[in-house]
Amino acid sequence: MLLADIGNTRVHIFDGKSVIHLAYEEAICNYKDMKLSYICVNVNTREKIKNFALWRDVSDMIHIEGEYDTMGVDRKALCKSYKNGVFVDAGSAITVDVVKDGQYQGGFILLGINAWLKAYKDISNALDIEINHNCPLDQLPKTTKDSISYGIIASIKTIIDANSFNLPIYFTGGDGEWLSSYFKDSIYDEFLVFKGIQKALKENKC
Repeated sequence: MLLADIGNTRVHIFDGKSVIHLAYEEAICNYKDMKLSYICVNVNTREKIKNFALWRDVSDMIHIEGEYDTMGVDRKALCKSYKNGVFVDAGSAITVDVVKDGQYQGGFILLGINAWLKAYKDISNALDIEINHNCPLDQLPKTTKDSISYGIIASIKTIIDANSFNLPIYFTGGDGEWLSSYFKDSIYDEFLVFKGIQKALKENKC
C-alpha cells in the first residue's frame, strides 16, 4: 500500500521500501490514479485532493494517548512509531515531542534551520550564510559562519537535551540526519511517520 505524508512544503510518499520526496503538483500528477492512503497538514492541498477516488484520508485514524486538540496529525503519527522516545522532526519547523509508555507527555516547536538562517539574513546581509553542518560545539567560533552555526545548533541541542529524560532520541525530516550527529546514540529514521501510520491502520484493521 502506498502511504503519503503531505506536509507544509512537500509530499513524502512511502512505497514500502523507500520514501520519495516530491512537490505537490508532481505528486498529484504521478500518483493521482494510484491507490494511496494519506495524512495531510496543508489545508489548500487537502481541498484539492479530497475527492480523488483512489486517495483515502486516514488522518482521523491517527491518535495517541494524551494528544491535544490542535496537535498536527504528522506529529501524532510520529509519536505512534515507538512507545518511548523523544521524536524530532527537523523540517521547515523543528517539532520535538516526548512519549513515555505510549503516552504523549508534551512537546515544543522550534524554527527550522532555513527559518533561522532567514532571520539572520533579515538582520543584515553580512549575516547571510550557509550553515556549517560540521560546526564543532566544544570551542567558541572565530568566524561569522561558525558563530551563527554554533548559535543555531547549540540552541537546538541544549533544549532537546534538557527534555530528553534519558529516552532514546529519534530524528526524521530533511535536516534530521546531520542534526542527529550532535546527539550521542540518537537514531535517524526517515520512516518514523509511516511506521506510525501503519500502526494506526493496523489498529483500525485497515
